[in-house]
Amino acid sequence: MKNWPILLAAAITLSLTVRPVISNAQPLHYTVANTHSHNDYEQPTPFWMAWQHRFGSIEADIWLVGGKVLIGHDREEIKAGRTLEEYYVKPLEACIEKNNGYPYADTLRRLQILIDVKADSVAALAALVGLLDKYPALEHCSALKWVISGNRPDPAQYTAYPPFIAFDGILHLQYTPEALSRIAMMSDDLRYYTRWDSRTGIPDTDLGALKAAITHSHTLHLPVRLWDAPDFPAAWRQLMQLQVDYLNTDHIADLAAYLNSL
Repeated sequence: MKNWPILLAAAITLSLTVRPVISNAQPLHYTVANTHSHNDYEQPTPFWMAWQHRFGSIEADIWLVGGKVLIGHDREEIKAGRTLEEYYVKPLEACIEKNNGYPYADTLRRLQILIDVKADSVAALAALVGLLDKYPALEHCSALKWVISGNRPDPAQYTAYPPFIAFDGILHLQYTPEALSRIAMMSDDLRYYTRWDSRTGIPDTDLGALKAAITHSHTLHLPVRLWDAPDFPAAWRQLMQLQVDYLNTDHIADLAAYLNSL
């Protein structure tokens, strides 16, 4: 890993392309910029399907195996040819080259790549940084954000990573100002707060703690994502009512069509 300088700047915030937005990060209305392609590598066409629908966030789970950064949810899914470089890095480079330094033709649109680390965080992150060092355009693109989730290093180490690396915070945890300066968004398991009721959605008795957590994240100017959440229109509606910034989905085309119809 390069000897990158420790950042001493103010908090890094993730810029959603929803316009207009209000000061505490949540959108006034939702578009495909508020979409997150969960476990994107399991889609029929990884990366490209979410990109063609102009998603705001795309997720890839990584493992470090034999010095290579491979993608897959668990070890049984790992295949030698499925590298992060071939499935995500090279396609991203092609898009940025085609669009004159931006991931999308619309230069106001941002893209987040969420890297969910499934192996040793320090070694896997060192390998990821080494890989991205081969693609400077992906490190310096102002419209592209690399966000680390899953197995993360201790938050006290966040500022030691290069400036193009940000981290996914855990919504119910507290962080120091130094760690917050490198956190791009807050995520959490919906089941930490509540269980979805198939008839009524989220029980009213569970809404208080969840709303308070979301509000706190927005006061930090950080967007929110909830995983392990139901993935259909009624659930999307309730998550939007709660002002969850990223809608987590396995159904790319369905969610895009839903949001485009609003």
